[in-house]
Parts: sequence; C-alpha cells; structure tokens
Amino acid sequence: MEKLAIVKIGGNIIEDETSLVEFLNLFSKIEGKKILVHGGGKRATHIASKLGIVSKMVAGRRITDKETLEVITMVYAGLVNKNMVAKLQANQIHAIGLTGADLNSIQSDKRPVKDIDFGYVGDVKKVNHTAIDQLIAANFTPVFCAITHDGNGQLLNTNADTIASQLAVGMSALYETSLYYCFELNGVLKDFNDKDSVIKHINAPIYKQLIEEGSISDGMLPKLENCFDALQQGVTRVYLGNTSMLSQENDTYTTISL
Repeated sequence: MEKLAIVKIGGNIIEDETSLVEFLNLFSKIEGKKILVHGGGKRATHIASKLGIVSKMVAGRRITDKETLEVITMVYAGLVNKNMVAKLQANQIHAIGLTGADLNSIQSDKRPVKDIDFGYVGDVKKVNHTAIDQLIAANFTPVFCAITHDGNGQLLNTNADTIASQLAVGMSALYETSLYYCFELNGVLKDFNDKDSVIKHINAPIYKQLIEEGSISDGMLPKLENCFDALQQGVTRVYLGNTSMLSQENDTYTTISL
C-alpha cells in the first residue's frame, strides 16, 4: 500500500510568518503523497474584532453565529489558505486550497443543541476519499481549511484536529496513512512546566495511566482522543510535536500507537 502523510498545523505557527515559512519548507520536503490541514482561529478573532464582531468562546470552543461564519470563511478559506498555497507553489508544490464543500470532500452534520448552541459548527460525518484521491493521483497536494458543509448548501466551522483525523481515517482505505499534529510544543509532555519532558511513545495502556495520574488534561485530551480514534479506524501511526519532527534530524516528538 502506498504511503500518505496528513499534516495538521496549529494556529500559533500560522500567526508567526517566520515559523510558517520554515514549516512549509519542511512540509514541501516530505517525500511522496501528502495533505495539509490548517485552522486560523487567532487570525479570525483578530479580523472579527477589526470589524466590530465580538468572538464568543465557551470552554475554548468558538460560538459560530452567522456573522462569525462569514469572517471564518473569509479568513480560513481565503486569506490563510491562499497564503499557504502561494508559499507552497514557491516551493514547487502543486498545491490546491479546499474547503470540505469542494468536491463534496468532507460532509458534516450541524452540531445539535444540548447545553450550548454552538451555532454553525459541524461534526464530520463523511469523507469522500475517492474524490480527494483524484486530486492526489493528478499530483495535486490538497490544503484543507477548517470548513466543511452539510450537503444542503450550508458551510460549517469544524475543528481542524478532527478534520485531520477524519481525513486520515477516510484516506486509510486507499493508503498507509500517517497523521502528524504539528504545534508549538515538542510533543506530549509529562510535566507541562518542563518543555523537555516529552513522552516519546504513548499506547492505550500508557494513555489511561497518564490520565489517571493527571499528566494529560485540558486541550491535550481531545487531541489525544482524536489520535486514538484515528488509529482504531485504520490510521497507521500518529505523531505529535513541533514542526521539526517533519525533518530527518529530529527524534524528539511523541508517537501514538494502539
């Protein structure tokens, strides 16, 4: 089975032009077939405030009303996505920027209202791996932003980590798929105050133990839940770390396996 790398890039790197250029250079050097996934929440919040739109967050998650969805679409699918595509073209990567609506590639259901109404937020329902593979087979490198659609004309704001993991699951029907979560830390940390305390390997029993110890909490919990969900559905390996893990010279990152 041919290999495919799916790389998700975090918001702090997107916001730092030097870090972004360095990351895209490393991404461009990955051999073989690849897909890039990105968000852009910090940029969306900044531009929304310039337009007089107050960003509402609950437990770290954005409430996406109609006005906010318009800003997110402009920022994610426009400004951030096309900036990355242009820089990848400069690296001789034949990139194409996409939302989940393009090629009907990622469909979502609007999140049902329980305790909180998140608005126009989507939970991924289906990945059209056949359509995405047509791009890959034609030597395009897809660059997905964190927007999906419901199949009935409605765009939906969708968590970029989840998009990356569900893309990896969908594409694992056709490829030996590896998923890389690139962010500002060196990996999953045993002690959050010690940036060098990287846990190099986590499997299901170790994960359970780390939760019981309280070593993993807050934002890392949903990220790791996505990792194990992807592995249980056919993804080969998942890696978490800073962007240098994409190079051959760095071995300090976290590998997740079952």
